[in-house]
Amino acid sequence: MLLYKLWRSFIKEILLLKRDIGGIVIIFVMPLLLIVTITLIQDSTFKNLEGSKIPIIFIDNDKSEVSKNIKSELENSKTFQLLTNFNEKSAQGAVFSGDYQMAIVIPQNLTKDLNSNIDSKVQTIVSSFGLESDSAKAKTEAPKAKEIHLYFDPATNAGFKNSVMNSVNKMVFEIENKKIYKAFQDQLGTTENLDENKNLISFKEITPKKGEMDVMPNSVQHNVPAWTLFAIFFIVVPLSINLVKEKSQGTSVRARISPTPYFVHILGKTFTYLIICIIQFLLMVAVGIYLFPYMDLPAFDVSGKMFQLIIVTLFAGLAAIGFGVLLGTIADTQEQSAPFGATSVVVLAAVGGIWVPVFLMPEFMQTVAKFSPMNWGLNAYYDIILRNSGIGGISRELAFLFLFYIATVSISIFYEKKQNAV
Repeated sequence: MLLYKLWRSFIKEILLLKRDIGGIVIIFVMPLLLIVTITLIQDSTFKNLEGSKIPIIFIDNDKSEVSKNIKSELENSKTFQLLTNFNEKSAQGAVFSGDYQMAIVIPQNLTKDLNSNIDSKVQTIVSSFGLESDSAKAKTEAPKAKEIHLYFDPATNAGFKNSVMNSVNKMVFEIENKKIYKAFQDQLGTTENLDENKNLISFKEITPKKGEMDVMPNSVQHNVPAWTLFAIFFIVVPLSINLVKEKSQGTSVRARISPTPYFVHILGKTFTYLIICIIQFLLMVAVGIYLFPYMDLPAFDVSGKMFQLIIVTLFAGLAAIGFGVLLGTIADTQEQSAPFGATSVVVLAAVGGIWVPVFLMPEFMQTVAKFSPMNWGLNAYYDIILRNSGIGGISRELAFLFLFYIATVSISIFYEKKQNAV
């Protein structure tokens, strides 16, 4: 008998949704338009965050060993793409006008003067040990220091400038050290290959698991789960409106005087909107897998992760349903429920990292984001997509979402009973 009542409650919710075409559009069509639009807008920004190559101008007036080594290091890096069809004057104009972020100009005779400078210093040191055979060379005047010109776009931030200058300094320092070793090797007649000596200290990156993806998502890995959550929580609007309609039309009164417990009506709404949440999720995933590659965007990879993603979707759906039930129970009119529901969802989305990823927020806002149920769901999606976590790895986020549902539904039932008792 209880299952039959639950079934009839489910059918009632489906009929209410069929009569609300605007609600259906909000639930399904709007999130699909948003996910495509926002992903296209944010893709270039995410590519910069991921470390995609930045086009810079490289002018080689030396065309010798040192400049070739610097050019090779820059080309082999994961940061820069070199453009060489410029002279110094045109490069300066292009950078200062904002067309490019920076230009590097290698001066003439850099290799020749560097070699002369090193030879002069090495001769001086060797002479101090009493080896006078090349003392005449030690007295020759050392060439003046050379300058590598770096042009930066005035709008470039200081962190990028310092990073580039440190990188160039490091490259020149390493080249100079190797040449010094080679000069001493030639002067002392040693046969040991000093150039191949390895650094005493090096860096090793430690990742959680070998072959695991980086924690930072790309545009698709962020936007598919983010806008899925936004779509799921936007069911608050039609759900709360339907609850208010039931009160204004007397449906809730008939439900209260029927022998069916009130929680059965809540369960009927829960099952109905959970199905809607799953459909929303599948539509978003379909866009990520099949549509985005045709738009020159990365495909959304769900291989081996679909079950875990659906579990997160169900728990996120519960949290959204609980919030919608609470809002619809407290609100007296549609004019109260609709604007407040839409506004609160937008605020939760903004705070929770849907519009702007949490890792780009100030530290204070990152702390505030931890209190948004959307952020709990987004972190669970991230753990599955980026860290290959199982259900155990996201149990904390799932528990938070479920407790949010229990708390909001419990408050709704308590409020309903208190209002009816008056």
